[in-house]
Amino acid sequence: MESTDHSYTAFAGQRRLASGALEDVAAAAARAGDGSGPLLVFSDLTGSPAELDLRGGEEQVRARYRPAPESRSAPPRGRGRPRLGVVAREVTLLPEQWEWLGSQPGGASVVLRRLVQEARRTGSARDRMRRAQERSYKVMVAMAGDRAGFEEAARALFAADLDAFRRHTERWPADIREYLLRLADPGHEATIRSPE
Repeated sequence: MESTDHSYTAFAGQRRLASGALEDVAAAAARAGDGSGPLLVFSDLTGSPAELDLRGGEEQVRARYRPAPESRSAPPRGRGRPRLGVVAREVTLLPEQWEWLGSQPGGASVVLRRLVQEARRTGSARDRMRRAQERSYKVMVAMAGDRAGFEEAARALFAADLDAFRRHTERWPADIREYLLRLADPGHEATIRSPE
């Protein structure tokens, strides 16, 4: 079963059918399953193809990919500080690392949280760019691997030169080009994670 916590995009051949929640995209793909071209569905978050079961009527397909309703029963309380969302897990370190952590103000947990926050802050732009390049490249291979300018476009993508990427893809079908450009933009990740 595919995750439903982010958006997807479906193509019939070179034409974009739908983008959005998996339930809606799967229904659009099921409606288009009339031979108007190969059906491909991609995760907008990862660029990976989504394998969908499109058997049955539209309502059956929708039900299959509709997000499960939130459980009303409270999860069992565990260790940690639940009000803060803290989750206790195992961390393995060398003895001298534990010694250093123990000597820091606030203790090991405070220091580890601070180190993780700092790593997220300093590496976040670079990480977003890498993820954008990877997801766009996956779709590019599937949808445009045999198109003129593919190699040049791939080099521009991984050089983070979006202007050159646009130039090398401008003769590609509009729906494919626009989707690749959207995926290649690291700023779109926030919209990808929570479908409308």
